[in-house]
Amino acid sequence: MQLRGVGKTTEKYLARLNIFSVQDLLFHLPSRYEDRTKRLPIQKMRAGHVVLIEGVIQSVETPLHTRTKLLCELSDETGETHLRFFHLPLFLKKALTVGNRLRCFGMARLGPHGIEIIHPEFQVIAKGQFVPTETHLTAIYPTTQGLTQNTLRKLIAEALQKIRQENNANELLPAHLITTHAMPAFIDALHCIHQPPSQTNCQDLLEYKTAWQKRLIFEELLAHRVSLLHAKQLFQTHPSTALTVDSESNNLLTAFREQLPFSLTNAQERVCQEIGHDLAQKNPMLRLLQGDVGSGKTVVAALAMLRAVQNNQQAALMAPTELLASQHYQVFKRWLEPFQIEVVFLSSAVKTKERKATLAAISSNHAKVIIGTHALFQQDVIFSKLALIIIDEQHRFGVHQRALMREKGSTDHFHPHQLIMTATPIPRTLAMSFYADLDCSIIDEMPASKATISTNVLATTRRDEVIARIKENCLQGKQAYWVCPLIDESEAIDAKAAIAAAAELQAAFPTLQVALIHGRLKAAEKEAAMQAFQQGLIHVLVATTVIEVGIDVPNASIMVIENAERLGLAQLHQLRGRIGRGTIASHCILLYQPPLSEISTARLGVMRETNDGFKIAERDLALRGPGEVLGERQTGTLGWRVADLMRDHHLLEDVKKSAGYVVHNHPELIAPLIRRWITHSEIQVNPDL
Repeated sequence: MQLRGVGKTTEKYLARLNIFSVQDLLFHLPSRYEDRTKRLPIQKMRAGHVVLIEGVIQSVETPLHTRTKLLCELSDETGETHLRFFHLPLFLKKALTVGNRLRCFGMARLGPHGIEIIHPEFQVIAKGQFVPTETHLTAIYPTTQGLTQNTLRKLIAEALQKIRQENNANELLPAHLITTHAMPAFIDALHCIHQPPSQTNCQDLLEYKTAWQKRLIFEELLAHRVSLLHAKQLFQTHPSTALTVDSESNNLLTAFREQLPFSLTNAQERVCQEIGHDLAQKNPMLRLLQGDVGSGKTVVAALAMLRAVQNNQQAALMAPTELLASQHYQVFKRWLEPFQIEVVFLSSAVKTKERKATLAAISSNHAKVIIGTHALFQQDVIFSKLALIIIDEQHRFGVHQRALMREKGSTDHFHPHQLIMTATPIPRTLAMSFYADLDCSIIDEMPASKATISTNVLATTRRDEVIARIKENCLQGKQAYWVCPLIDESEAIDAKAAIAAAAELQAAFPTLQVALIHGRLKAAEKEAAMQAFQQGLIHVLVATTVIEVGIDVPNASIMVIENAERLGLAQLHQLRGRIGRGTIASHCILLYQPPLSEISTARLGVMRETNDGFKIAERDLALRGPGEVLGERQTGTLGWRVADLMRDHHLLEDVKKSAGYVVHNHPELIAPLIRRWITHSEIQVNPDL
């Protein structure tokens, strides 16, 4: 569809706003609205109010020594006011002559001569001409230099008129959903958002409370959920290797369980059954495993991998960092090598000779369990019989990258099962949006042997008491973390603060070993310090960077977090999860700089009250929004046009039901919905739809 007046220059300006089509233009929604529907008598103007007035120019003054400043006196039958202009272009200046009738819009303020308007928008009304006021509220759009509000309004008005005439605004919601939810038609919703009726409450528009806005929000949320359900449906049409295990006592899973020094919790047993059921199917598993810090996800992952090994297949586990991947490797090697299972490690840091041998073991099926970083998905890694992929801490990889990861290890005949593990508890409302393509298993029970963690919130004025407590604990053979979170954009400044903290602690503990990790250290130096801490050679570890999720030091039983008021609940909970990994009662001390803001007081109060990650995640959602719970990278990549998960989470239950209805009863709408709302190139659409 072509619009009048869109030449190469206008196209260039529109492109700056990511507008490349008529659909993009119509989804370029107003940021606010102005009411230009009612003309106000000049006598009733009040300072601080935005007004629409009309009158005749009585005088024009140009201050000496300037050609661009102008002061006009404007009057109507009720009174007079002044219009003040700075830097006025010559062609506009010519329009401001005595006797001309102007219609002006702007903010009234108190000036030297009484009420005035600075730089109003104005139009000249010819003598005897009747120009009606606007019949609808005036939209104000996000724009760019070179593209005026008037140009945007004209283009959008033309686009709305054309799609209505050409019936080009396809209604993509089934009549049943529109009737059930009493929603307006799509074209009516778009029209009223761009040109709201004059009686519309502007505040309702700003807060997205109108039926027209809710219609678009609902459809966008629906499109995202449908896209994920469709991706799952499409993926599960492929075959996979059924990983069955007989019930006889001589299988690997039974032998592995018997050598564990602990029993699985009821929650772990339930989750193992859910995963086992999926793995036994001839279509690929897509499952999310949620479990709070220390709930025992790793042993569940090991049992899933053993199902692959039992069937002479391979299993791979990918972690987001070298340190975490290395720790997984050590744990799995210790657990599985007694059963003559070859476990290999692969990352970008593995030397060439060792890498070559590892790649050969993977491609020949000698290596049954492969642990690594994203290096597992490089082109030269060729799996022989990859049947299961486990991705740890998936939220760091972004929402739609899951689809890309599924392709690794896939052949023309088989696709691997996929298990995604996260220690970031996800509120149910958000899980419905972000993980609609995954079945969900939750380990909602802690092992009985897990150490308790108590949390204290203290002002920095009690810092000396805290240092004395650290010293006492470390002299008893325990270890401690001292965390200095990033408080400045400059790594140099933060490193300096951490170096000062480490020096202070070393002076206070002359007989103890204090190590330091900060952002300016090389990766090898960080890893060496962390390994020394894991081995018990370091008593106190001072860190500026977030200590890796999943790093396991059972002897570390005390943690101090400075400037705790600057961190979100998710970060605080993950940091606290580094202690209490063994059987020793542990303590977390949150130091803050008074005075505390209201939100910081609430956040630290939550940390003191509970260790339950799911309760913390729900409070985090309420306090900070989905970006804090899932990570800005993930929520950002969704590219919402109208919807906001925090504001609109109350719609998600209805969206969930409606998405199921669309997928099962109206599959012909899936592709159009995805095309309308989702721009991610990774989203695959079944060409048959």
